[in-house]
Amino acid sequence: MKVITRFITAFMAFIIIIMIMMTSFINDQLVVTSKSFVNNTNIPLKYSCEGEQLSPPLLITDIPTTAKSLALIVHDPDAPREGGFTHWVVWNLSTDGEIPEGFRGAEQGLNGAGKYGYTGMCPPSGTHHYHFIVYALDTKLNIDKHTDKAGLEKSMQEHIVSQGELVGLYKKSK
Repeated sequence: MKVITRFITAFMAFIIIIMIMMTSFINDQLVVTSKSFVNNTNIPLKYSCEGEQLSPPLLITDIPTTAKSLALIVHDPDAPREGGFTHWVVWNLSTDGEIPEGFRGAEQGLNGAGKYGYTGMCPPSGTHHYHFIVYALDTKLNIDKHTDKAGLEKSMQEHIVSQGELVGLYKKSK
């Protein structure tokens, strides 16, 4: 009976340690939110090609103290082109965690249309998913202004200390 009790006690301790480790891992992620929409809900028309094409406001929390800058990629994997369509590529964002509506600061690279800065949602048909992926980096990046999504991802590879994501949905009204 003592052997079984010891085994159960050791097993429960093991489970508790695993749960603590999992909680620690989950809490290391950035939290990305917007006052304009919540995760997996519709992005307002204002931020699309049918509206003002402003970038939505974002708030990033749980930024590690080791972060020196943030980077952001907004990507639509549902777009009918190979690899999807990238709406925004930004790096060297402040670690204060606030990206205001219509943001034009930091370093903004090439979107999927080959233009600098943000381009609004404009799916040809159906509802698309827009992934706002924020990365906390242990450095500021010194990369070319012509950098696109692939270039930014390559430059960040060894510098990501945390990341988080907000997903918004959009379907054209017309």
